[in-house]
Amino acid sequence: MKINNLDKEIAIAISAATKSGKLLSENRISLNHSMESSAKDIKLKADIESEFIIKRALSDKSNFPILAEESGKSQNDLGDIFWVVDPLDGTANYNRDIPICCVSIGLVYKMNPIAGIIYDFYNDDLYVGNNQEKKATRNNENISISNISEKKEGILVTGLPHQTDFSDIALKNLIHDMQLWKKVRMIGSAAMAACYVASGKADLYSEKGVFIWDIIAGAAIVESAGGVAKISDQNKDYQVDVLFSNSLIQT
Repeated sequence: MKINNLDKEIAIAISAATKSGKLLSENRISLNHSMESSAKDIKLKADIESEFIIKRALSDKSNFPILAEESGKSQNDLGDIFWVVDPLDGTANYNRDIPICCVSIGLVYKMNPIAGIIYDFYNDDLYVGNNQEKKATRNNENISISNISEKKEGILVTGLPHQTDFSDIALKNLIHDMQLWKKVRMIGSAAMAACYVASGKADLYSEKGVFIWDIIAGAAIVESAGGVAKISDQNKDYQVDVLFSNSLIQT
């Protein structure tokens, strides 16, 4: 399906993402307060305030419903087309002032990513993917995936979500795969990992059990940049397994 006025919808999301990102960058001290914490995860005031700004901006100018990390569905039946919002991807990094985090807004049709907007507010980098036109940009400059075709020459980005299987067998398999790559990076932000693949800084991003709001915008950007975004095994809580690649490296 081709969505009319997709550029208009993308512009709405860009405005929402940049407003939220500026709030997060300019008010980190006041927003860096824990609202909820577990053994492997943390939620900050920043997540809540950022999501409020994004949802208000989208609702004011777009007719599509919203699935957001903190507040869930804006209506019971989201329909075929809706926004997917992660108000702060990389919360733990933000909490410790590690400059790898972002605002992530995606638009999906029947769970297929058609547009992605990711604002890396620490570096003032705006990544945009229009999957209808297969165009991906960073700060309005075109980006594309790498031409690396072998793992031994490539960079893998991965992570360990808070519900990761830490059994000996699972970790042994993870380490075995890591040994095939030239370099491996764990950066703490699925959305930024996708941007790195889309812009050729990394060659593959793989992670199990991430949430759909972590990766939908990134999936659209990767595909728009010429890569492949595989999303599988979605459960009722919107957790998925993902593999984003430059399409050249065999997995």
